[in-house]
Amino acid sequence: MRARRLMVLGTGSDVGKSLSVAGLCRAYARRGLQVAPFKAQNMSNNAAVTVDGGEIGRAQALQARAAGLAPTTDMNPVLLKPDSDVTAQLVVQGRVEGRLSAADYQRLKPALLPRVVESLNRLCEGRDLVLIEGAGSGAERYLRPQDISNMGLASAADLPAVLLADDSRGGVTAAVLGHHLLWTAAERARVAGVIVNKFRGDPAIFAPAAADIRQATGWQVLGLVRWSEAARALPAEDSLALDQARQPGRGLVIAVPEIPRLANACDLDPLAAEPGVDLHWVRPGHPLPAEAAVVVLPGAKSTRAALEALRAEGWDIDIRAHHRRGGRVVGICAGFQMLGRRVTDPDGIEGPPGETEGLGLLDIDTVIGPAKRLCEITATDAISGTRVTGYEMHMGVTTGAGLARPWLSPDGRPEGALSPDGRVMGSYLHGIFGAGAFRARWLQAMGGAGSAGDHAARIETALDRLADGIEADLDLDALLRLAH
Repeated sequence: MRARRLMVLGTGSDVGKSLSVAGLCRAYARRGLQVAPFKAQNMSNNAAVTVDGGEIGRAQALQARAAGLAPTTDMNPVLLKPDSDVTAQLVVQGRVEGRLSAADYQRLKPALLPRVVESLNRLCEGRDLVLIEGAGSGAERYLRPQDISNMGLASAADLPAVLLADDSRGGVTAAVLGHHLLWTAAERARVAGVIVNKFRGDPAIFAPAAADIRQATGWQVLGLVRWSEAARALPAEDSLALDQARQPGRGLVIAVPEIPRLANACDLDPLAAEPGVDLHWVRPGHPLPAEAAVVVLPGAKSTRAALEALRAEGWDIDIRAHHRRGGRVVGICAGFQMLGRRVTDPDGIEGPPGETEGLGLLDIDTVIGPAKRLCEITATDAISGTRVTGYEMHMGVTTGAGLARPWLSPDGRPEGALSPDGRVMGSYLHGIFGAGAFRARWLQAMGGAGSAGDHAARIETALDRLADGIEADLDLDALLRLAH
């Protein structure tokens, strides 16, 4: 058995491709189909560990979850993890293959296309349907010669496609007609129709626009998918609109400095969902709030660059003052490394070679090296004795006397560190706050109140509601007939 395939192209970034594919995966999986997600190239510092020991973009891991699958590296064969405006770490089929500039990557892309098609073909084996997400806009002509994720992939793998447009941005007709204009006749022929996403209002008012689109392009508008509030409960693909999480006055204030190249900001989603927590993402140019009970340093793609940003904003001074006043400080992954005495990158893995002084709140040192640790972990919290689950995804080896007081104990070995006064803690474990019992006990120790709510259940409910909306607004049988 070989899967039918359907590509979801977009008229731009953030039009809802990732969540639309997640909703479609859940909807078709509920009908009993063996469905899988695919995205040739993703650019994100939000990543997840796969069952085959690699890493992929977190959006594809969420789509796999929607389909009832464990994530695999074939679902996202090329992942770019930016560490500056012009450089990124390149991950191919789950493994790091170096750090390169944007120009070098453009030259390399055609050589990656066979590996992308290889992953897609493997994913299609033994399944009923593979839903393929495009990247950004599907019709950027200047990128077309090196394209491996939109029409370049569609042509190489002979894929049918639908075009997704975002009604909340306005300009749907212009966006769709612009794509029709920029595509060749052969590329236009691949497009089976248009889906209008994030629609609000009366569908009858949109009818003239649908008629204009059909007359100008020959493409039928396949449906108007209404705005889904369920999407707010799902992790964002990138660290966009972080302030949406904040609800001032709810209780325990947790401050999170918005450092450059944030990685896996969704680690904090379970805290943001707590009714007694005011999670405050602090933007550059603003001090850390004096009323914060806890400061959390999240993951980042480049630890030394994040430390330099902390100092440039004066946040290092705020953090030390917060600690002197009796406040708590928590570091996750790169945040854990930042809490130590120094971070050294002798080979320039994450940027220019060199050494950067840490915050000095934990007696540890980190050396960045080429090896990347990727693994899922179940551990015990040293403070409460509760169990936590998550994954490690980092480059760098941490040593020092501070490790003698570990925060966690995965399978009997120490992980992370606690300061002698117990008010500073760090760990490499992503996803640590997802466990309800641990989160409730941790919030109580921080001076707040935790609900021990089931974050995993919230995600499942949100995926079901997303699929409910898609089923109500699209003819899924007709859409499936477009796949081949």
